[in-house]
Amino acid sequence: MPRRPGVFVRPVSMAEGQRLQRIGRAAKDPVRLRRAIVVLMSAPGQAAPDIAHLLRVREDYVRDVIHAFHARGFAALNPQVERGQAEGDQ
Repeated sequence: MPRRPGVFVRPVSMAEGQRLQRIGRAAKDPVRLRRAIVVLMSAPGQAAPDIAHLLRVREDYVRDVIHAFHARGFAALNPQVERGQAEGDQ
């Protein structure tokens, strides 16, 4: 079975790295924390399968987070409200 091509986060500036680290230290939401960690781990070149193994998530999840970060930046770290739910219903 051929190996999937590597997916890595784009180069992260020093300010972005510091912001990701602050999110990692202060995030109250576990989803936001996990997504920030994925981006932080990918930035220096950690492969998606390795990140997935260490965080005990699917490789597709890691790739989705990286692609979302490329498309939406820091907004991609925020959990989405499910359709049909009010924010207070979570």
